[in-house]
Amino acid sequence: MGKAAIDAYFVCGGKYHDIDYARLQLLSLLGEQERIRTRIAEDYRDFDAIEACDFLVTYTVDIVPDEATAQRLRDWVAGGKRWLALHGTNSILRYAKGRGWEAPRDSRTFMETLGSQFVAHPPIAPYRVEVTRPDHPLVAGIAPFDAEDELYLMELHPPFETLLHTRWAGEAKGFAERDWTLDEPRPVMYLKGVGAGEVLYFTLGHARGHYDMRPLMDEYGSVERGSWPVPAFQELLRRSLRWAAGIA
Repeated sequence: MGKAAIDAYFVCGGKYHDIDYARLQLLSLLGEQERIRTRIAEDYRDFDAIEACDFLVTYTVDIVPDEATAQRLRDWVAGGKRWLALHGTNSILRYAKGRGWEAPRDSRTFMETLGSQFVAHPPIAPYRVEVTRPDHPLVAGIAPFDAEDELYLMELHPPFETLLHTRWAGEAKGFAERDWTLDEPRPVMYLKGVGAGEVLYFTLGHARGHYDMRPLMDEYGSVERGSWPVPAFQELLRRSLRWAAGIA
């Protein structure tokens, strides 16, 4: 008799990113595991469906649940579930003329469950991702690698265990909170315990195509694929998905 199916819930949606590209890539990776059956949505509104699944994967930008749903999500994870949160899952974006992009602190329960909130990033440029915990199975054997991605500068809600990090200090131009001159490690991947469950947050995964900045502009000048072509990133995603599904 074969092993039981594993039900995944995949929330993929949001602004200013090539959501179609990220959705396709992640569904392909999920499809490598024949036991995983995946349900897809653009937000968290059908939480009854999330509760019926074994694990959660999210790739969103400026998509957050209301407070009641955020509390249900926290309780669901705390009950022993796993949540793989990718890239902009921890973002809330508002543009203020004269100030730039702001990160309103409007979803405290959600961000504390995740362990962080996106605040800003410097202009996209290659940066070195270092392995913080080389003994941890999720990152064991991964050599430091370069990512041409959004380098997330975040408000952190510890405790959590950092697995990957980078270092950067300077000015995040275009953001309301732009002074990041304190040189300290910036988490790139971390594990956060929530009751009997866990959240694995991985900040890499930027993607943008020509038509993803609407309505701010009709056509964006370039296509950005971030870390997606990097072999180390692909391997880390595979490990992260197996971790979330409980597949050794």
